[in-house]
Amino acid sequence: MSSARLRTFLAVARHASFSAGARAIGLSQPTATNQVQALEREFNVELFHRRGRRIELTTVGRALLPIASQLALLEAEAANLLRDAGKLNRGQLRIGAVGPFHVIEMVDRYQAQYPQIDVSIRVGNSASVLADLENYVSDIGVLAGLQDDPAFVAQRYARHPVILFAHVDHPFARHDEVPLQALQGQPLLRREQGSTTRLALEQALAEADVSPRIAMEIGSREALREAVIRKLGIGAVSEAEYIADPSLKVIRIAGDAVFTETYLYYLAERRSSRVIDSFLSIALQ
Repeated sequence: MSSARLRTFLAVARHASFSAGARAIGLSQPTATNQVQALEREFNVELFHRRGRRIELTTVGRALLPIASQLALLEAEAANLLRDAGKLNRGQLRIGAVGPFHVIEMVDRYQAQYPQIDVSIRVGNSASVLADLENYVSDIGVLAGLQDDPAFVAQRYARHPVILFAHVDHPFARHDEVPLQALQGQPLLRREQGSTTRLALEQALAEADVSPRIAMEIGSREALREAVIRKLGIGAVSEAEYIADPSLKVIRIAGDAVFTETYLYYLAERRSSRVIDSFLSIALQ
């Protein structure tokens, strides 16, 4: 089986287009089409459903995609090793994250030491970040919270207290710190289901038998901040994610009783990857 044909299949599948996939790997569209068709003929299978200009992966194509991704990654790592004698003089590092916080500071430190490595950042939710790691789309995942899955290795990067913030006209704004019990009956703006900050705060409130009044559920940090500016309630975010505004006041929770943790994830089977190890050694210093 030709590795070139597999690379072409992978490019076409990732771009959902023969023309875009061909451009991504420097081929003409007819050449890319011929290579995929040759792969289909070789094994008497259909990898794509052609519907006019649209294409979709068949069942066999979907099953082949993660294998082709893994083979392409291994081929790239072998080329990097042979070409640069393991010195990381060039290569790629792909990072998946649930947000830009923490990631930029890690990348800044990493590129100061490894400027030849091409670093890319792909933002998504926790499920998509883990799926990208599993499918070899990303090398490192940056997530809040610990996932119990033996397929991944997780190393803690940092712990961040969850803070409250309110409009400067709110009574809370007279305080730099309040006990968790002060949230009893207060209008709290709640993050969406699955938010690590929401989970940590709700657990702490339940343990303290405190029941705020849920004013609204909001699906992003940016919208949450805007709602607090408009006096719709009290917000809660990880301290590392807070963006200041003259109309807002930060109020700490006494004793930093609520916190989130950021972890770096990678596939357990990729423990020996030099580029992953190089990133971890810088990020976890």
